[in-house]
Amino acid sequence: MTNLLHPVRRGTVKLLPGLFLQRYQLNRSYMLSLKTENLLQNHYLEAGLWSPAHRLEEIHWGWEAPSCQLRGHFLGHWLSAAASIGAATGDQEVKGKADYIVSELARCQQENGGEWAGSIPEKYLDWVARGKPVWAPHYTLHKTLMGLWEMYAVGGNAQALEILVRWARWFYRWSGQFTQAQMEAILEVETGGMLEVWANLYGLTGDAEHQQLLQRYDRRRFFDPLVAGQEVLTNLHMNTTIPEVQGAARAWEVTGDPRWRQIVEAYWRHGVVARGAYVTGGQTNGEVWSPPGALSARLGQRTQEHCTVYNMMRLADSLLRWSGEAVYADYWERNLWNGILAQQHPETGMIAYFLPLHAGAEKVWGSPTEDFWCCHGSLVQAQTRYTDHIWYEGQGGLVLSQYIPSELAWQQAGQPVGLRLTADAQLASAHRPNSLAYTLEVQSSQPVEFALRLRLPWWLSGEVEILCNGERCAVASEPSGYVELRRIWQNDRIHLLFPKTVVAVPLPDEPNLVGFMDGPVVLAGLNPGEERIQVRGKNNSSHTARPNHRISGLTLYGEASRPSTFLVPDNEREWSYWRGDYRTRGQEQAVRLIPLYEVRDEVYTVYFNLQPPASA
Repeated sequence: MTNLLHPVRRGTVKLLPGLFLQRYQLNRSYMLSLKTENLLQNHYLEAGLWSPAHRLEEIHWGWEAPSCQLRGHFLGHWLSAAASIGAATGDQEVKGKADYIVSELARCQQENGGEWAGSIPEKYLDWVARGKPVWAPHYTLHKTLMGLWEMYAVGGNAQALEILVRWARWFYRWSGQFTQAQMEAILEVETGGMLEVWANLYGLTGDAEHQQLLQRYDRRRFFDPLVAGQEVLTNLHMNTTIPEVQGAARAWEVTGDPRWRQIVEAYWRHGVVARGAYVTGGQTNGEVWSPPGALSARLGQRTQEHCTVYNMMRLADSLLRWSGEAVYADYWERNLWNGILAQQHPETGMIAYFLPLHAGAEKVWGSPTEDFWCCHGSLVQAQTRYTDHIWYEGQGGLVLSQYIPSELAWQQAGQPVGLRLTADAQLASAHRPNSLAYTLEVQSSQPVEFALRLRLPWWLSGEVEILCNGERCAVASEPSGYVELRRIWQNDRIHLLFPKTVVAVPLPDEPNLVGFMDGPVVLAGLNPGEERIQVRGKNNSSHTARPNHRISGLTLYGEASRPSTFLVPDNEREWSYWRGDYRTRGQEQAVRLIPLYEVRDEVYTVYFNLQPPASA
C-alpha cells in the first residue's frame, strides 16, 4: 500500500515557546515525578520481585492497586510516551529511565519462565476463555506489549523487541488451542490494541506465527457486519472498538489486504460521517456510541471520554496519511483543542476522565498517584505527540497540517532547509482581531525548489490572505482543503491571515441547543453573573475562586447565524497576547464565556437554549 503523506522524521520538529510547549513540559514533569519502582510495582509483584522498598503507603493506587484486575496498564502508556519524548527531543533523562524499565521487564520475564512479562497472571486469560468474569486482561496486557513495541520502533531499544518476541510465543501457543468460534467469543471481552501489536510484529518479522496471531485476533463478528453496512455501533463500548479498528488500519499497512482498509473506512463512515458529534468533536456518553444523530438525551456527566478522543485522533491520522484529505486534519485539530487540551488541567497536568457538556458541568480531575484511570495513560501519550502531526512529506514537497508553533529541520534533494512557524500576535491592531495569523519563515543557504501545501481549516469565515515577502502570492477561500505554493525558496517569509468569527453549532437533534466556537475553540459559559476571581502573573500561575451557585440551564436570545450580535469580546488583552473571552450582551442574565480548554474548577455550560430575539 502507498501513503500519500508521511510524517517528517522524528527529532526534526521542535516546539517553540507557547501553550503547546507548556503542556508538553507539564506532562514530562509528571512522568518523571513517578517513581520507577512504583511504575514497575505490579510487574515485580507478578514475577515475585516485590521488595520491602515497596511501602504500601507510597505505592500507586486506584487502577494500579495490586488488588485491581487492570493493574499494570499504565506502565505501557508511560513507555510509549517516553519513547516519543526521547525520539522527538533526545531527552536523556526520560530515555534513561525508560531503558532501565525495559531492562527490569526483561528481568521479570526471566523470573516468569522466559516468556510471560505481564503485570497480571496468565490465568486471567483462561478465565475469559471459560466465561468467568474478569476485567479486560487483554486490554491491560496490550498496554505493556505496545509500550515495548514503541520502545523498540520509536525509542530504538533492541531489548524491548526481544521481550516482545519471546512474549508473543506464549500468545501463539495459548491462542492455538481454540477454534475460531471460541476465539471470537474470547475477543468479545475488550482486547485493546492486540491486533495492532501483532500487525506491527508481523510487518517487521514476516514470521508465520506472527501472521497467525494477526489472523486469530481478527474479530469478524464485529468487522464483517460493519463492512456490510449494518449499523452496529450504537451502544457499543467505544474504546473497545476504536483500538480494534486501529489494528485493522495497521493490518492494511503491513499486508495490503483491501478488507482491512474497508473496515477502517466503514468505521469512520458509520462513527463520524453518518453519526454526528458534539461541538467539541467528541461523541460518547458513558463510553458508548450514541445513536446516529441523537445526542441531546445523552448530555450528562460522562460525556467524551479522553481515551476515545485520543484514539479517534490516531485513526484520523491514518486516514490523513492514506488519502491526504484535509478533513481528517480538521477532525484532529478540533479534538486537539477541545479534548486533549480541555481534559488536561492547565496547572497540575492532571486528567479529566470525562468532559461533561451539560448545564452546570464540572471537570473532575484525577490525582497523580491515587487514580490511574485508563485516561491517565492516554493523557501522557497524547501530550507527547504534538510534533508528529505538524509537518508531512508528500506530493512533491511539504504539507503543513497543524498550526502549532514549531521549527522544522528538513532536507530537500540533500539541501538543508529550516522552517519556523510562529503565531503572530498582531500587536498593531487596536482591538482584538477577528482572525488568527501565522508567520512561516523558510531558510536555506542555497536556492531550493519544492511545493509547500498549507491546510485551510474548516472554520474559515472568509478569504485567506497569504503574503510572500510582503506581496500577495495566493488567494484561497475554500475551507477544509489546501493551498499550494510552489517556488524556489531561500530566505522567505510567508504571512497567513485566517479570518474567523464566533459561530453557533447546534446539536444534530436539537437545533435550538447550541454551543459556540471561536475558530477551532469551543467556548464555555461560566455561572451567570460570576466574576472569575483570578490573579495571574507573568509565570502564568493563577488562582480561581470556586463558584457559589450552579447553572440550571440558560436561554439566550439571538439569531444563530449572527452570534456577534449578542456575544462580544471581553477581557480581550493580557500582557502581549489576545485572550479568547466573551460576554453576552442584551440578555436576561450576564454570562461570561472563556475557552473550554482554560476551564479549571469553575462550574460551566457548553450548550445554550438559543431562542429568537424578543423583538422578533
